[in-house]
Amino acid sequence: MVDVLTWTVERRVLLTDRAERLRKELAEIDVEMTRLEAAEVVFGQYAEATDGGRRDDPVTEPAPVESDPEPVVAAPGAGGMLLVPHRIEGMSEEVLPAAYQRILCVVAGASDGPVMTRDVCEELGIGVLPAQTEAMRAKLKRLADRGWLHRTPSGRYEAR
Repeated sequence: MVDVLTWTVERRVLLTDRAERLRKELAEIDVEMTRLEAAEVVFGQYAEATDGGRRDDPVTEPAPVESDPEPVVAAPGAGGMLLVPHRIEGMSEEVLPAAYQRILCVVAGASDGPVMTRDVCEELGIGVLPAQTEAMRAKLKRLADRGWLHRTPSGRYEAR
């Protein structure tokens, strides 16, 4: 009986210490987020003041354009368009950028079940250093979040 009481007291003290460390970490994260929000506001004000760095030189006027300007074509990733759209039943992989299509081919072509991020990097000839695998993991996660791949609980990916 004494052992149980001792264990519960020790466990409570341990959890109290951990909760305090997590509170401190959360406070640090809140401070950083506040700084980032302030930086976004300042940058937005700067961009407005300078017209996004495209202000005209007040001394010289731009030359008149003789022909019609080229039409602006919206590409994925521009103006809020998703680079990787949410998958809808019957949607072809051709709507994805080429890099994402190659990733889907590697995952779909895996013969031994779900693949790890490292396997996809190796198959595509990308290095397996942490920075390289994290970039690939972000792409795989994006594909999974938007319905193109299935992510297993172990963090592996497989084709739908």
